[in-house]
Amino acid sequence: MGGVPQTDHSRPRRRRRPLRWTAGLLVLVAVVGYFIVQRESNGGGGVPYCTATADIGAADGSGSGPDGSYEMSPEQAANAATIAAVGVSKGMPDRAVTIALATAMQESALRNLDHGDRDSLGLFQQRPSQGWGTPEQIMDPVYSAGIFYDRLGEVKGYSRLPLTVAAQKVQLSGFPQAYAKHEPDATVLTTAFTGGGHLTCTGLAPTAPGNPAKVRAELTRVLGKNGPHTMPAEPSRTEDGREAIAESEVTVVEKQDGGEAATRTSRVVAGWAVAHSRELGIARVSYFPKAWIAGKDGGLWQDKGGTGPKDGDGDPHNASPGEVRIFVHG
Repeated sequence: MGGVPQTDHSRPRRRRRPLRWTAGLLVLVAVVGYFIVQRESNGGGGVPYCTATADIGAADGSGSGPDGSYEMSPEQAANAATIAAVGVSKGMPDRAVTIALATAMQESALRNLDHGDRDSLGLFQQRPSQGWGTPEQIMDPVYSAGIFYDRLGEVKGYSRLPLTVAAQKVQLSGFPQAYAKHEPDATVLTTAFTGGGHLTCTGLAPTAPGNPAKVRAELTRVLGKNGPHTMPAEPSRTEDGREAIAESEVTVVEKQDGGEAATRTSRVVAGWAVAHSRELGIARVSYFPKAWIAGKDGGLWQDKGGTGPKDGDGDPHNASPGEVRIFVHG
C-alpha cells in the first residue's frame, strides 16, 4: 500500500554486521592481550592465577600419558588444596580426592559460596536442614571437606563406582550426570597435589607481615595428628646478599619410615602452602629438591640444589628430603 517494503529495511542491517563483528573481534583481542600482558609482567606479578600440572600417566598407573593442566584463581586453588589435604590427612585414596574435587567443581566451581538452592552452602552446597552441620560449620572448608569424605567412605565400593554414581550417593543431586564433565580436570588436580605433578601460582610477593602461628594453626586443622612444628624466625637475604628480610619458618617433617603415605602428605602440604600464599603471607616454599618463591620466576618451581638447610652456596632455604619448609614474610 505505499509503505516501504521490508526488504528495503533489512539491507542496511546486513551491511553493518561485518563491521559489528570486526569491532567485537578487536575488543576481544584487546581484552585477551591485556590479560596476557598482565600475567607476564612483573615476573608473574600481574593478574594472579594458579595452574595445576600433572602427568596423567602417573595418575592412572600406566606410567605414560599426556601432560594435563588446569588453571584457576588463587581462591579456587586454595579451596582445592584444602579438599586434597583433608583427604590425604584422612588416609583417603586418590580416587576419593578426585571424587571430592569433581563434586566441588560442579557444586560451587571451587568457591566457598554463602548461598545456593534453598539452604545450600559452601564448597559442596551442603544443607544444614539435611544434617550436614550448622551454617558456620559448612562454611568452613576443612569441615565441609571432612564430612564429605566421611559420607563417601560409608558408600560401599565407592572407589570402583563411576564418579557420577559415587558422588550422587553422597550428594543426592537433582543433576547427577553433571559431575562427569569435571572428572578429567579433577584428576589433574589430584595428581598435582598428591602425585606426579605440582601447583604453581603467580602474583606479587607479600609485603605485609604474615603470621606463622596462623599458618601453623591452619595446617594443624588440616593435617590433625600430622601437624607441623614452628621454627624460630631467621634472617633471609636477597640474591645480591645485601638486604636482610626477617622470615619465620613453619616446617612439616615426614614421619620416619612413613613410606608413600608420608611422602603424599609432604606433596599436598607443599601445594597447600603455595595455594594459600596470598592470604597467609607465605613468601617461599621449599620441598626437596625444588623451591617456589612468590613473585619470582613466573610462579614456577625452580631447582635449588643442595640437600640441607645450608648447601654449598650457603642458601638457607633448601629443604632436606622428607621436609617441607614454609617461610612466612616477616
